[in-house]
Amino acid sequence: MASLATSDHRAPGLTRLLREAGALLELRARSVLALRGARPGIGRGRPVMVIPGFLATDFSTVILRRTLEEAGYRVHGWGLGMNFGARRDLLERLEHRLTRAARHGPVSLVGWSLGGLYSRELAKRRPEQVAQVITLGSPFSGDVRANNAWWLYEMLNDHKVDAPPVEVRLTEKPPVPTIAIWSRADGIVAPASARGEPHECDRSVELDCTHMGFMTAACAMQAVLDALAD
Repeated sequence: MASLATSDHRAPGLTRLLREAGALLELRARSVLALRGARPGIGRGRPVMVIPGFLATDFSTVILRRTLEEAGYRVHGWGLGMNFGARRDLLERLEHRLTRAARHGPVSLVGWSLGGLYSRELAKRRPEQVAQVITLGSPFSGDVRANNAWWLYEMLNDHKVDAPPVEVRLTEKPPVPTIAIWSRADGIVAPASARGEPHECDRSVELDCTHMGFMTAACAMQAVLDALAD
């Protein structure tokens, strides 16, 4: 058990990383079709903003967003192109988008991977506009290099992964309900980093899917629907 707990805190190994390549092929609408009509109207027009992960765009979150739309939510993408990493004005730009979305009520923020880190920080800045934060495989806890993407992040940015150009407190829980969805099969982020400690989120939910699967797998779609319904 001790060795398993230790491995949970390390970047996933090569076998799990290679599974992520196959998961990329699953970026299609089968998850939407599988859930079409499930609990229709449960969203009642409540606003949700979905923020993509590192090197992803709104296209990468299309299955999740369409699933939420089918359930009756008023869904917003992040609208900022490809997510290359933290920029000095990034959170301010997201605050403007959040304010527009919040015209229809407090917004539920759903962030995949790096997008979940933005979601947590955004909720700390504008808690009155945020209903809850749901993270999907987001490395908000522990070692910021316990993943297989930190080196690429540093290669593409002018700052270290642990020294972003904006003030952040990654492990601090936002002052709104916060749910961390994670998986031991994640090939990018260490499970413990995405699960967090008890004081870092209100609840954690374990799934059996890849990191890419957070945006394609039916179990991930259902987990987000359940979290939003709660």
